[in-house]
Amino acid sequence: MKVTDVCQQLCQSTVEQMGFVLWDVEFQKEFGDWVLTFYIDKEGGVTIEDCEAVSRALEPILDEQDPIEQAYTLSVSSLGLDRPLKLPKDYERNLGKDIEVKLYSPLKMPSGKSLKQLHGLLTAYDEDSFTIKTEGGKEHSIQKKQAALIRPYIEF
Repeated sequence: MKVTDVCQQLCQSTVEQMGFVLWDVEFQKEFGDWVLTFYIDKEGGVTIEDCEAVSRALEPILDEQDPIEQAYTLSVSSLGLDRPLKLPKDYERNLGKDIEVKLYSPLKMPSGKSLKQLHGLLTAYDEDSFTIKTEGGKEHSIQKKQAALIRPYIEF
């Protein structure tokens, strides 16, 4: 079982009891050091104090169970407005919302034009693909493996 799955199982109920949703857990090297990051959310948004409280609650659980062999830093973070869509729950949260998509290879449009970047309304998704409705009402079904990046579209 992956380290992230073990850590999620160990900490999920504690995070939920504190009134948060645990969206994801990542374990990756950042600038040469290992970082275990828990991404949380709640109605109304997450504050720095929320992240600190969750971190203090998870630290003793992780210390006691010791699921990670090497040294690491524990981090608790909010999802962030532009967090990429990776998991089914990310797609569910963004269904009916504007997203932006960057493709590995250009997508041929009916007009003959090719695009590597699209933005529009996420209208459907499944395990392997998603559908985006672009300006003009045209729907495009795209395989997830074709997309280099899928994230909420933020207009400044």
